[in-house]
Amino acid sequence: MVELRTRRRLLATLGATAAGGLAGCLSTFSRPEYDVGMRATAFAPEKITVEAGTTVVWRNTSARGHTVTAYGSTLPAGAAFFASGGYESTEAARTAWHGDSGGRLETSDTFSHTFDVPGTYSYVCIPHETSSMVGTVIVEE
Repeated sequence: MVELRTRRRLLATLGATAAGGLAGCLSTFSRPEYDVGMRATAFAPEKITVEAGTTVVWRNTSARGHTVTAYGSTLPAGAAFFASGGYESTEAARTAWHGDSGGRLETSDTFSHTFDVPGTYSYVCIPHETSSMVGTVIVEE
C-alpha cells in the first residue's frame, strides 16, 4: 500500500509544485494513468497494495497481447471475479482465449477493476502464464 500511495503522493506533489512555475503543465501527473503495466512477460509491478474501494488500472505497455484474469479459486470470500473480456470465471476466460484470443488487451489498451473486499488477489496473463506472468493485488482496509 505504501508503494502505490507514495507514488501517487509524489506525482500529486510534482503536479502541485509545477502548477506555479509551469502553469499546470504537469498537473496531469496528479494521478498516474495506470497502476500496473504489462511488459513482454511480466506485470510491472508484480505486486501492489491498495485500500479497499480502490480501482486498479492495468495498461498494456508492450507490443504483445495480454490478458488480466483472476485466479478464481484464490479470491477472498465475497470478492468479485475479474477478467479482461468480462468473463465470469478463470475457466471461461481460458476457453475464450484459446478459442479466439478472447479478453486480449492490445498495446495501450487498459482494464480496470475496483477492489472492495480486503484480501489477496492473484491474477494471470493467460497467454504468458507459462512464462510466470502473474501478479498480486493486496487489498487492505
